Amino acid sequence: MKRRELLKHCLLALGVSATGAVSAFDVGRALSGAKSLSDAATISDKDINAYFSQMAQETDKQNKIAPANSSYGKRLTKLTQGLSSHDGLKLNFKVYETKEVNAFAMGDGTVRIYSGLMDMMTDDEVRYVIGHEIGHIKAGHSKKRMQMALTTSGLRDVAASSGSKVATLADSQLGELFQQVILAQHSQSNENEADDYAMAFLKGKKYDPRAAVTALEKLDKLSGGGGASWLSTHPAPAERAERMRKQLG
Repeated sequence: MKRRELLKHCLLALGVSATGAVSAFDVGRALSGAKSLSDAATISDKDINAYFSQMAQETDKQNKIAPANSSYGKRLTKLTQGLSSHDGLKLNFKVYETKEVNAFAMGDGTVRIYSGLMDMMTDDEVRYVIGHEIGHIKAGHSKKRMQMALTTSGLRDVAASSGSKVATLADSQLGELFQQVILAQHSQSNENEADDYAMAFLKGKKYDPRAAVTALEKLDKLSGGGGASWLSTHPAPAERAERMRKQLG
């Protein structure tokens, strides 16, 4: 198998599409930057979380965070009560005040919910989204992307030349990592895994599990405008809604 095809297969195994409008990595660039695909597995969880922490700080600076005493802040506090430590994870939650409909999570426990999404959803539907994002963290989806991104981008060389295992990245580098690791579209298998976790989360917490279906049905109706953000990062809401409906029995 040629080296280019091998890399494509490796990226797909990580749940990353090498083609399409939104791709997690450019294959040509990855080929030129990677020393060895096996290098990705040698990056420690501690180092990965340090990079996630830098990314979270930068994205928080770039967005308007809803104050704790605002209506969004108070609602999020209610919906995430008892979740700062959950299922072996340390989690932190914030709301970005924007009309966009989206949410994302990072491997260090960062979870960010957009106010546009909160505006269109009931409490249990937002809880489904929260459970879904926690599911991505628990399954290590963004961790795998970060491992590959750090390896192929040459950022490990930056760290080595600075005499530190973890480099302090420039804003442009953090923005590039955010695009590659967080804003690239999840694979269908990753989404299904996160949905399964969210359904178990709703049922375990005694919330209405039908919220998983109705939330996805609302998202399926979005087209263009603020909804484009969610649809570009979370594929096939209609099929996923039907899949969740089968788990209600």
